[in-house]
Amino acid sequence: MAEAGRDPVALIARLQGAGGETIRARRVHELIRVLGGAGARFLDRSDPLRLEAEARMPEEAGVSPEMARAIIEGMARDWTADRLETLVRSEFDDPEVLDRPRPGPEGDRGLAMGDGFALHIASGSVPGVGATSMLRSLLVKTPLLLKPGRGDQILPELLALAIGEADPELASAFEVLYWPGGEGGVLEEVALARAERVVVYGGDDTVAEIRRRVRPGTPVVAYPHRVSVGMVGRAALAEHGDALADAAASSAALFDQRGCVSPHMIWVEGEPERVREWAEQVARASERWARALPPGPLEPDEAARIQQRRASLELRAAIATEAGRGGDCRMWVGESLSWTVALDPDPSFTPSCLGRTLLIKPVGALVDVLGILGEHRSVLQSVALEVEAGRRDTLSAELARHGCTRITSFVRQPWPPAWWKHDGRGPLEVLVRRISLEE
Repeated sequence: MAEAGRDPVALIARLQGAGGETIRARRVHELIRVLGGAGARFLDRSDPLRLEAEARMPEEAGVSPEMARAIIEGMARDWTADRLETLVRSEFDDPEVLDRPRPGPEGDRGLAMGDGFALHIASGSVPGVGATSMLRSLLVKTPLLLKPGRGDQILPELLALAIGEADPELASAFEVLYWPGGEGGVLEEVALARAERVVVYGGDDTVAEIRRRVRPGTPVVAYPHRVSVGMVGRAALAEHGDALADAAASSAALFDQRGCVSPHMIWVEGEPERVREWAEQVARASERWARALPPGPLEPDEAARIQQRRASLELRAAIATEAGRGGDCRMWVGESLSWTVALDPDPSFTPSCLGRTLLIKPVGALVDVLGILGEHRSVLQSVALEVEAGRRDTLSAELARHGCTRITSFVRQPWPPAWWKHDGRGPLEVLVRRISLEE
């Protein structure tokens, strides 16, 4: 059990009591310095904690050593003091509003206050998410218990160790403990009962179960299942086709396509033959990325899903060929299920089976895709929009109206900045209460 050798009630009481007092006494700029210094250690390739993360992550998260290094560095870039300060300033014009009442409109003052104790439940699909969630809570001075996901234990544990080494007193304000889902026992029940806020990453079923179990009125900040996509315009395809193909393949390769920001399908504007050529370019790039960032081992159910999707695509391609439309549906594959790229003439919203599976969908005009995306706004995450500058703002506004909360490029798609508005909400703003002091 997770709480073996521990008294769950005493653990939560310590976080609420001594831990809360310690972190509330710190100035936000001091927290940024301490947390950023601890996070920056994971960018130092000679640091013992960085080396331990590299050694343990491949087996724990099921990724290749090369992927582990890419994930560590990509995540840790947002854990430095500079990036954390930018995050805080992006949501609070005056960061000291987290320390003390600050001037507001018409002589009033305001304060932003974290909670007395929060429970964070992370998903194991993307390593580093739990560590980022922990940093956010500490920045707003909320002591927390973090339950990392099964494949995301090592980075939160090592980051917690780094913070404790930099500031032993601050370590009283957080705890990182893993337990398998449904086996948290008394600790989980006590944490859910006493949490003033719960942050949960995971599938829709996980989020619904947590909402059911928390006390009435307890805020639940949920980050459920999401799907990301890409859109490529005619002019961008003509001018930057090679670079876009490489960037799209890279975006799907990172995290082995497990992240909510990983693209599943890409709508491409242009003549069918040109789109087919571009899909083949994406396939060649996928093979290059499979060598540079080898995929991790597949679970049996993951392999089965990829094989089933490939079989379905092969059947559709055979039917198209028999009907004299052989160029309509094509597929390119890597060895050992390492990647799959398919030219799919069906423009509908079709989430992939993951495992670096990309569906390339030809369209006459990108505006025709807007209605399709709007029907799936509840799961839409990031859109990599690759069009000429003159069209970008207009299409971005339409995408926003159809439910998209992040419009980016293929290069940036896997690495949203620390201050991105996750599902349209500031990641720190959702963790605080605003208090007005009226004159």
